[in-house]
Amino acid sequence: MALKILIKKLFSPFEFLIKRHQRSRLRQIMRGYRLLKESGQMDKIALVKQALTEHCLGLKRNHFSALIMGAGKDFSELITRQYLLVRFGGLDLNRALVRASVDEKGKVIFPMPRQWRAVLMEHDFKIAHFRSAILWQFYVFAFLFYGMLQIVRIAVTGLFDQSTINTNCKSYAFFMDLSSGNLPKINSGSHSYDVVSWYLQWPGRNAEIEEIRHSVADASPVVVGNITVQAQQAPLPSLADRGVIVKYLLWGLRASLIALFDCFRGRWWHALLLNQAPMAAQARFLPGSSLAREYYFHNSGWIYRPLWSYEAERKGSSILLYFYSTNCEGFKRPDGYPPMSYGWKAMNWPNYIVWDEYQADFVRRAVGDEANITVAGPIWFQSSCDDMPSIDKTGVAVFDVTPFRSSWYCLLGMDNEFYVPTVANPFLEDVNSVTQQSGVLMLWKRKRNVGRIAHSEYRHLINQLEERSNVVLIDPDISANRVIESSFAVISMPYTSTALIAKEMGKPSIYYDPSGKLQKDDRAAHGVEIINNKEDLSEWVKTFLA
Repeated sequence: MALKILIKKLFSPFEFLIKRHQRSRLRQIMRGYRLLKESGQMDKIALVKQALTEHCLGLKRNHFSALIMGAGKDFSELITRQYLLVRFGGLDLNRALVRASVDEKGKVIFPMPRQWRAVLMEHDFKIAHFRSAILWQFYVFAFLFYGMLQIVRIAVTGLFDQSTINTNCKSYAFFMDLSSGNLPKINSGSHSYDVVSWYLQWPGRNAEIEEIRHSVADASPVVVGNITVQAQQAPLPSLADRGVIVKYLLWGLRASLIALFDCFRGRWWHALLLNQAPMAAQARFLPGSSLAREYYFHNSGWIYRPLWSYEAERKGSSILLYFYSTNCEGFKRPDGYPPMSYGWKAMNWPNYIVWDEYQADFVRRAVGDEANITVAGPIWFQSSCDDMPSIDKTGVAVFDVTPFRSSWYCLLGMDNEFYVPTVANPFLEDVNSVTQQSGVLMLWKRKRNVGRIAHSEYRHLINQLEERSNVVLIDPDISANRVIESSFAVISMPYTSTALIAKEMGKPSIYYDPSGKLQKDDRAAHGVEIINNKEDLSEWVKTFLA
């Protein structure tokens, strides 16, 4: 303990300098965001990122090594673009662009290839080319060495993995990137509205699936019906055969040498993707019978389709992207619809599972009419064992969207300021007033607990509403389905998916927009009615109390 205190004291001057630098950077970002807003260029960053989504990198098929890309070689340029968007096109790029907008001399300093720097220049951003290029080379070599470590890790794991699950040849489906809240709660005493439970009751599921697997390490196996739901360390089984591991290591040596040699002649893409290629090679060396029959990815990671999924698909696995949410597209404006948001048009998943025809149309607009789409109705995602509060009379289920602090919007570089206190607070105040006057409960479920990231004005309103007699505050982790079951009608803030869940359950459902900014024929509403004033809201609630 004394050593820790001593180390902290030794480094405390540096900690102060780091924090001062962070505060200075935040002030620059907030100033840049304000200047973009005042100059009417709020969409400048969104337009750049849309351009990066669709901008071909100019890399041809013969620029890529079949040894590294494997079954994904025909999609090499798109895979590289997707990976760039995920790794370098996110919030850090937003912040760099906002920070460079502080004044006319501001330059973007950010690790990116020359192809991206050219796109930014076309959108009137000045680039610090030398510094950005140096940063980019540093990251390329970092990805190269990380890829080499991945090769060694997979080989070593195969040598020492004694798991019996890998030898189980039952037909199974694997759900990617889940948490404990996405797994069945069989002892909760109420229906579990998690994604695995949704899959098991879905009429469209593969009837030949005998097990469900996931990577939630600390989850105990459970049996739902006659289907076992259990953890597996990774989506791909380990390489168990030592002869195969030797072949894999030889592949890894060749792939590493190719990527390293290409780095020195300016061909950065192999080094960038070397940390993705090891899992692809692992899938290539595995027997097809050991892979999942189906791999399910959710729409939080919609942009990048992993390189290994091409190998799994070649061996007979189905690769599916499912949407657990419908709030995916920009709001319609008085002059029409905005361009599709960053990343969507770079998708190339072989199968999509969506809620309704509105979302199917969205996917087609993103990737083309040839998209293989299944309409499945509302898709459950997360459930909790927590008990619902006791409710002694009828109530309206209310779902809002938490507004973040102003500085957070600046850091995000967002061009849409709908989810702010000037909209969110009147939404709650109007709904509370109407339900109070009608003598019904306001069953209010916030989207999530975000702590101090939430705007102070919103947090202040929460404290006020908690004290009002007709407000029942529902834990954010409790499934929206359970709240809707306890209500007679549902009011949602546009365009949360809860309105569609209620509609599917046969409950009256609307979107309420106190700002009056939204267009009533917006396709993002999925056919749900939009009410935009308190008087109409009051009449709507009274209709169902008569």
